[in-house]
Amino acid sequence: MATTSSPTLKQRRLGAELRKLRERAGLTSTAAAAELGVQQARVSMIEAGRYAVGADRVRVMARTYSCADEDLVDALADMTGGRARGWWDEYREHLPASFADLAELEHQAHGLRVAVVIHIPGLLQTVDHARAVIREAAPPLRAYEVEHRLSHRMKRQSILYGDKPVPYTAIIHEAALRMEFGGVETVRAQLEHLIAMSEMDNVTVQVIPFGGGGTFPGAGQSLDYVIGPVSQLDTVQLDLAWGCQFVDAEAELARYRAVVHRMETTALQPRESRDFIRGILRAM
Repeated sequence: MATTSSPTLKQRRLGAELRKLRERAGLTSTAAAAELGVQQARVSMIEAGRYAVGADRVRVMARTYSCADEDLVDALADMTGGRARGWWDEYREHLPASFADLAELEHQAHGLRVAVVIHIPGLLQTVDHARAVIREAAPPLRAYEVEHRLSHRMKRQSILYGDKPVPYTAIIHEAALRMEFGGVETVRAQLEHLIAMSEMDNVTVQVIPFGGGGTFPGAGQSLDYVIGPVSQLDTVQLDLAWGCQFVDAEAELARYRAVVHRMETTALQPRESRDFIRGILRAM
């Protein structure tokens, strides 16, 4: 199998999950290597995502680590193989690595739950709105950098269309609906687009109005909850001032699941949310 010095997010996650299984079994990497009949360095490289493994090897490792969760083992086996290139790899030379990692993660997702307070979710933005938002980056971006990020964001939206569109739930605070990125006409077009997207079978939009829901956990924080093939392989992506942060620790996943659930119960229902957005449009 091939080695790589720059593993993808999927390769790093597979290695991390295999490390968790080994540690739960109470084995050191040296002991695991002895059980598997390989050198300790090989185990370490696999766990770092730097050594590609096949599905059969993953199943052997899972048995060695006494993992009886067949659904988890099947999901891990499906994550194996070499580094398959996707459209997002074209952007690795032009954008931070986390941008490509996020696009790959979304492409492989079984579902997405997004909660935002200030910005319209990227997958629901119009071109003009997205360009206006990206231009506000600090420090300021050069024109070509803006266009690279804009192109990347628009291509990410493809997961919402096609024969097998990804189920997508967006929980949006009223503050995001009232931000005037790009001016009034751009805002109007964005809100009309948001209403149209909310009517798609795979897209759910819920609004949290000012004063309507009180406080809620995670207030002020935007997050993407990416649903994996099994709950252990879910991932949370956080938007931070310095870029993306990916979270996959079990305790943290449970906490963010609770945050998103609380926000969903706080928000208006989909039909009420559409009417709420139309009300903002009429008042403009």
